[in-house]
Amino acid sequence: MNSRNLLLASGALLALAPLVNGDDWPQWMGPKRDNVWRETGIIEKFPAGGPKVLWRAPVAAGYSGPAVAGGKVYVTDRVLAKGVENPADPFDTKQKVNSTERVLCLDEKTGKELWKHEYPCAYQISYPAGPRCTPLVSDGKVYTLGAMGDLYCLDAASGKELWKCDFKAAYKSKPAIWGFAAHPILDGKKLITLVGGEGAHVVAFDKDTGKELWKAGDDKEIGYAPPLFTEAAGVRQMIVAAPKSVYAVDPETGKQLWTTPYKATSTSIIMTPVRSGDHVFVGGYQTKNLMLKLTADKPGVEVVFKDKKGAGLSPVNVQPFVQDGVVYGHDEGGALRAVEVPSGKRLWDSPGPLASDPKGSDTSFIVKNGDRFFFFNESGELVIGKLTPKEYEEVDRAKVIEQTGAAFGRKVVWCAPAFADKKMFVRNDKEIICVDLAAK
Repeated sequence: MNSRNLLLASGALLALAPLVNGDDWPQWMGPKRDNVWRETGIIEKFPAGGPKVLWRAPVAAGYSGPAVAGGKVYVTDRVLAKGVENPADPFDTKQKVNSTERVLCLDEKTGKELWKHEYPCAYQISYPAGPRCTPLVSDGKVYTLGAMGDLYCLDAASGKELWKCDFKAAYKSKPAIWGFAAHPILDGKKLITLVGGEGAHVVAFDKDTGKELWKAGDDKEIGYAPPLFTEAAGVRQMIVAAPKSVYAVDPETGKQLWTTPYKATSTSIIMTPVRSGDHVFVGGYQTKNLMLKLTADKPGVEVVFKDKKGAGLSPVNVQPFVQDGVVYGHDEGGALRAVEVPSGKRLWDSPGPLASDPKGSDTSFIVKNGDRFFFFNESGELVIGKLTPKEYEEVDRAKVIEQTGAAFGRKVVWCAPAFADKKMFVRNDKEIICVDLAAK
C-alpha cells in the first residue's frame, strides 16, 4: 500500500478507533474491519494431527461468526420450536417456521456460558439455518442483528437489553430472500446498518439509545452489503452497494453525495465495495461487475467498466481482499481468483484453499496475518497460504471442525471465524470451538 492509500485508509478508520483493542476480534472482519489479524507469535505450520482444540461449547444453528472482546466470546444462533422442522426445500419462503433466536456470551478461556438473551423469531427466508451477522462489541455494549430484522443492543457484561428495533414493525421492511445479512457498523456515535422500507435503505441509529439519526436510500430491495467508509475529493464518504444502484452519502447526515446505476441479479449484492487507489470495485452474480473511479474535484464517480464479460469477480459468500492493486476472492463458481485493478483483468484462477475442485458458491474466508493468509474453508479446514499476483501458494492445512450444514447437495460449514489472543474461534450448527494457533 503506498503512502497516499495508507493515509486514506487511516482516515477512513478513525471512526472505528473505539473498537480496536489489541488481541480482540470485536466485529465482522476484525478490529479495523479489514480482515487483517495483526498478532505475532502465530504458528507457521500445523503440528502433527492439526492444531489443538482448547474447548468446545454447544450452540444451535446459524451462519453468524463469533466476536471476541474483553475475555468473552459472543455468538448468535437459532433454536427451532418443539416439533418444528425447516422446510425440505431451502428456497421455500412460504412457510412460517416458529423458532427462537439467541445471543450467547461465553468465557473466552473455557467456553462456559456466562449469559444468554433470547427472543421468539419466526423465519420466512431461504436457507433458514439461523442468524447471519457477527455481533459487534464496543464500549461495554454488544449489538446483534437477527435474520428477520431484530436489532438489539445489550449490556456486554450481563446481557441486559438496553434497546431494540424491529425493522419490520418500525420501517415496514421486508427481509431479503436470504434474510438480513449486512453486518452493522459503528461510526462514532452512530450504529449504521441496512434496514429497508420507504427511504430507509440504510439507517443510522444513536448507538446508546437506538434513536434514528438519519435514513437514506430509496432502493426498495435491501441486498446484503455492509457499507464502505472512505475519503475522496477531500470529503468523507460512506459508499453503499444496493441492488439497483451504488451510492454514497455523508455519514454524518445521510445526505446523498452521488449515485450510479447498478443492477444485481436477483437483488443479490453481497460484498462490501472495496477500494484500491482511486478505484472502487463491486461485484455480484452473473458478471454484474462495476469498476468506478472516484473523482478528485468533487464527490462523484466515473464508470471504468460495467458488466464486462471475462473480467472482474463475482463474490458470493466471501468478502474479497485487496492488496497492492489486486483483488483476491472466490468467484461465484467457487474458484479463488486474482483480479487486477482498474482493468479487471483476471490474473489467475485456482481451487486455492478449497478441499476439492469448485462446484459453485464454494467458500473460504480470507484473513491476512503477516506475509501469509489463513483461509477457513467450507469443509471445516483451516489453511495457511500465500497470495501474489502470480499464484496461490499453499503452506499447510488441517481439519478443525465438521460440516453440519448443507448447500447444493454437499455438506458445508459457512462461518466467518474470529482470530484473537493467538486463537481461532469458529462454529458450525452444533458447537463453537477455540483452536490454539500460538507458536510454541
